[in-house]
Amino acid sequence: MNIVRTETTLPSGQTLQLVQGDITTETTDAIVNAANEHLQHGGGVAWAIVRRGGEVIQRESDEWVRTHGTVTHAEPAWTSGGNLPCRYVIHAVGPVWGDTQRTGPGGEENVKLMAAVTGSMKAAERLGLSCIAMPALSTGIFGFPQERAAGVIFSAIRENFSKYPTSSLKLVRLVLYDQAIVDVFLKIWHDYFGA
Repeated sequence: MNIVRTETTLPSGQTLQLVQGDITTETTDAIVNAANEHLQHGGGVAWAIVRRGGEVIQRESDEWVRTHGTVTHAEPAWTSGGNLPCRYVIHAVGPVWGDTQRTGPGGEENVKLMAAVTGSMKAAERLGLSCIAMPALSTGIFGFPQERAAGVIFSAIRENFSKYPTSSLKLVRLVLYDQAIVDVFLKIWHDYFGA
C-alpha cells in the first residue's frame, strides 16, 4: 500500500505529494516511466511497469518510436496503461549521469532532468489529465545522485505549477520505492518547502 509521507499545496493551488510505495499500483490518471530514448523497457522502473502492465505497453512504445523517432528529454512519449490501474504511461527520458558535462548547479545534466520532469507535466496537460505519479527520474540505473535529483525535480515541479496555475494538472505524486531514497528526498523536501 502506498503511503503519503508529506505533501504541500503550492501558492498556485496545485499539490505535490511525496509517496512511499510502488508506482505500478498508482491509480492516478498516468504514471511516468523512467525510459530510455528507444523506449526499450528492459530494466528498473520501466521493466516493472511492463511486467505489471503487459506487453501492450512495449508494443505501443515500439510503434511510437517507429512513428515519431527516438524520445528526447523535453518531449516524452505516452502509451496506454495496459493492465495498470492508470489510463496512461508517460515515458520520460532522464539524463544518464556522467554522459554530459557537469558544470555545477546549473549543469547540463540538471537541465536535462528538469526538461524531463517539465516535459512529463506538459504531456499530462496535453492529455487533459489532473493527476500523475512520477518516480525519482534518473536516480536508478541512470546513476543521477539522489540529493541533487531531488532538488532539480522539486524545482521543476514548483516552477511548472507556478508558470501554469490554470493547468488541468492539479496533483503530482512523487512515488519512491525504498526507505533510503525516501529519506534523501524528505531531507531535501524540508530544505525546499520547510515542512
